[in-house]
Amino acid sequence: MDEAFFCAPAIPIDRIWTIEQQAPNLILWAAPAILLITAIELVVTYIQEKPYYEKWETLGSLLVGLGSLVVGAGIKFSLLYGVIWIYNQLPWRMALSWWTLIPCYLIFDFFSYWAHRVSHENRFWWATHVVHHSGEHYNLSVSFRLSWIQNLKIIFFLPVAFVGFHPIVFFTVSQLAVLFQFWVHTEYIHKLPRWIEFIFATPSNHRVHHGSQEKYIDKNFGATFIFWDRLFGTYQPEEERPVYGITTNIDQKANPFHINFHELQDIIRDVKQAKGFRQKWFYAFGSPVEVARRKQRMSQQAVTPQDADSLVG
Repeated sequence: MDEAFFCAPAIPIDRIWTIEQQAPNLILWAAPAILLITAIELVVTYIQEKPYYEKWETLGSLLVGLGSLVVGAGIKFSLLYGVIWIYNQLPWRMALSWWTLIPCYLIFDFFSYWAHRVSHENRFWWATHVVHHSGEHYNLSVSFRLSWIQNLKIIFFLPVAFVGFHPIVFFTVSQLAVLFQFWVHTEYIHKLPRWIEFIFATPSNHRVHHGSQEKYIDKNFGATFIFWDRLFGTYQPEEERPVYGITTNIDQKANPFHINFHELQDIIRDVKQAKGFRQKWFYAFGSPVEVARRKQRMSQQAVTPQDADSLVG
């Protein structure tokens, strides 16, 4: 490989606008097709009288998705500037070459697996992800449920930027990864050929991830590739039909602010009521599953968070 490939020139800050224009806005371009396909699924669901959509929940998904687009557009420049700054500090900067999309995508998906997994195992990060799981029906509109604060998880993808991929490649891959996840949110595609199910996060594999049954909770984190789950012991095949939603489903199904921030509100309330640093830390950063179990036991025993030390186990 040409040595100059890893010695690409730094990007002058005054050219950042040029880079922004060169970075394709794939999600914006794909939005009309995504909305059309979702509308087709909704109409087919209605004609077939399938219980895949609920009007208030679907409205909530649309409003959350619209807000996510606005937030993403608002911080795009800051994220681009940050990635360019990292790129300029590296002595092994890669030149812009479209074949680097392949290794970048694979590395990006690896860190996506871990970002996703941490988002299920740590309550603070769960608050940036729970919006995606709050729907009690599984359909293409669920893919619109992207948290307005999900961009905090950019820190999990900094290692990808430090590999030295060109910023345009980095942002193209990040958009492709989001677009791939659209089609897996449907009940109309059943199990695909075995080799596809073994490699990719298919609708069947991802339906498991959205299931609230004990055997399905915290399984199948892979965004594009499911072999990460097979490798790290979090794979679960789809067996019985998943029961969608979270362990305590929300009531304001069409309110995008409640959908986005109800978990943060719960964290703040729980931390305020908890006694001692250990309990406050647990309610802020503990496992969401363990927090839910603790709160359930407290409810059954009619105790307050101040008494929760006696329930540690």
